[in-house]
Amino acid sequence: MAKSEYFIPLDFKKLDEESMKQESRDFYRFMSRRRTVRDFSDQDVPQAVLQNALLAAGTAPSGANMQPWHFVVVQDPEAKRRIREAAEIEERKLYDHRASDEWLQAIAPLGTDANKPFLEKAPALIAIFLKKFSVDKSGKKHKNYYTAESVGIATGVLITALHRAGLTTLTHTPSPMKFLSKILKRPDNERPFLLLVCGYPANDAVVPDIKRKTLDEISTFV
Repeated sequence: MAKSEYFIPLDFKKLDEESMKQESRDFYRFMSRRRTVRDFSDQDVPQAVLQNALLAAGTAPSGANMQPWHFVVVQDPEAKRRIREAAEIEERKLYDHRASDEWLQAIAPLGTDANKPFLEKAPALIAIFLKKFSVDKSGKKHKNYYTAESVGIATGVLITALHRAGLTTLTHTPSPMKFLSKILKRPDNERPFLLLVCGYPANDAVVPDIKRKTLDEISTFV
């Protein structure tokens, strides 16, 4: 196949330098207000907002364009209850036995523990699954490439899209997470990657007083 038969013109609008600088400043300031939240309101969120955020996540780059992700939006109270119960079992094991003293000391200022009420309180949980391989309609398996990198990027886009829409999020990664596959009845070619809690913050929500690293600390220009 000739290249011209597979490719289409790029949809791209070039900005002048001052506009680029302003856009980058505005976006940084906007994203600097993004915080992980653990105190959620139970107010429902518009379904269209969740759908649009997922569509945005689906635009993320992926290895060979295999798009090795699947998002399960959980809003059913009973399903959320089951997820909370299973997650707290693993969390108690973590805090009581699995976690090192160093790890427990590192998270101590955040005030976290094995209790995860937000898994029931928040209006939506988004379980993100990574597809090790895809299966077409004929049942044939197709290997996916750079799956962790691809799904990680898509997750970042999803978090950004929800923040842009006026919602707050929490990334939750109980380990192991196999219970998500069972509760949500996902196929064997998928494994749980991350559980994203999203919704409006509670009226009395508070967040830790943390600081982000400076540009010099996180980057090097060569």
